[in-house]
Amino acid sequence: MRKSLFGIAAAAATMIATFAGAEETGAEVAEATVETTTEETALTEEVVPVFVSEEVVQELPEEATAEFPGNVPQANSLRELVAQMPASGELSDEMRCLAGAVYFESRGEPLSGQLAVAQVVINRSESSSFPSSYCGVVYQRAQFSFVRGGTMPRIKTGSNAWKRATAIAQIAHQGLWDSEADDSLYFHAKYVRPSWARKKVARATINTHIFYR
Repeated sequence: MRKSLFGIAAAAATMIATFAGAEETGAEVAEATVETTTEETALTEEVVPVFVSEEVVQELPEEATAEFPGNVPQANSLRELVAQMPASGELSDEMRCLAGAVYFESRGEPLSGQLAVAQVVINRSESSSFPSSYCGVVYQRAQFSFVRGGTMPRIKTGSNAWKRATAIAQIAHQGLWDSEADDSLYFHAKYVRPSWARKKVARATINTHIFYR
């Protein structure tokens, strides 16, 4: 009988120790769960993007801008408009490329022919088939014969021809006068007959140049 009581007491002690161990293990699991949850919460808060509710303004790339201040000149003829254009001053690289094409390709042509050359350069810059800038168009390989070795020859910037070329470039760039070349993308001198011309549509013939789309 006494042995039985001792057995029951031992069994009870064993059960108490087991429950105590289980409670201790459960606490460790709970603590680990809390730590994991905390880490997951912190990670979640860190990686979730924060969206800005206000308008985001992105700066646009610099383009060729107007080269003269004040009101747009008014004229009854292209010659009159050229005469009214103010001095260009320091040209941007883009406008210098446009004026350079006019100067080297058509400085001996009438003003309408010079404007047509400028219009071709502008049309090309707006076409997906050509570079998207005036300088890109002018310096594109094997397109303009005056460009040699990727450079433009020296310009007599004090000459009347250059002054007219810069005025024409400004007029064309700002669309101040309609050109007979219209939407032309190509041109050549009348004394040559390139094979590609047969596949193009002629838009205008101005003095010694024929313009095509």
